[in-house]
Amino acid sequence: MPERAVAPCFDLIQQNGVHLKIVNERVTRHGDYRRMPDGRHRITVNASLNKYRFLITLVHEIAHLVAFEKYGRGIKPHGTEWKRTFQYLMLPFIRPEVFPSQLLPLLAEHFKNPRASSSTDARLSIALQQFDVQQSDKTYVFELPLGSVFRLYNGKLFKKGNKRVKRYECVEVSTGRMYLFQPNAEVELIEP
Repeated sequence: MPERAVAPCFDLIQQNGVHLKIVNERVTRHGDYRRMPDGRHRITVNASLNKYRFLITLVHEIAHLVAFEKYGRGIKPHGTEWKRTFQYLMLPFIRPEVFPSQLLPLLAEHFKNPRASSSTDARLSIALQQFDVQQSDKTYVFELPLGSVFRLYNGKLFKKGNKRVKRYECVEVSTGRMYLFQPNAEVELIEP
C-alpha cells in the first residue's frame, strides 16, 4: 500500500470493524467482502496486487460494507449507492502524495462512474499493471491480430474476432461458443 495511504486505511478498517485477510492470488477476483454469520465483516485482498491496485481494491471492498450498512442489504452490489460510497471513500486518496502523477487523470476519469472492477477499465488496468512487481509475459487481447488463437489462464483456446464497441468477440475453439473479452484481458498467443 502506498505509504501515505496506510494511516487513513487503518482508520477505515478500525471504524468499520473490518477483519482484513491478505490471501494468495485468486485469478477471478482481486478481493471480496463478506458479512460473517456472527455479524463480523471480513474483507480479503490478494497479496499479489501492486500497492496501488491493493489500495483501490481495499477501498472498493470497504465501500461494499459501508453501502450495505447505510442503505441496507437490498441494494445492488455495484449499484448507485455503492458507486457513491466508493467515490466518497476513494476521494481522499486521489492525490499526488498517494498515486503517481501518470495515474491521477485515469483515476479521476474512472471515479466519475466507477465500475465493478478496475480491471474492466482497460486504460486504468493497463496503467496499473506497469507497477506490478512481476511483469507479466502475457499479451493483451487488443494487441492480437484478428483471427489469432490464444490461451487463457485456464487452458481454454479462443480465436479473436471483431471488436464491438469496447470488447472483442472471441470464439472458443473446442465449442464454437462466442464470448466477449475486455481489451486488457491477459492471454497467451498460440498462433498469430
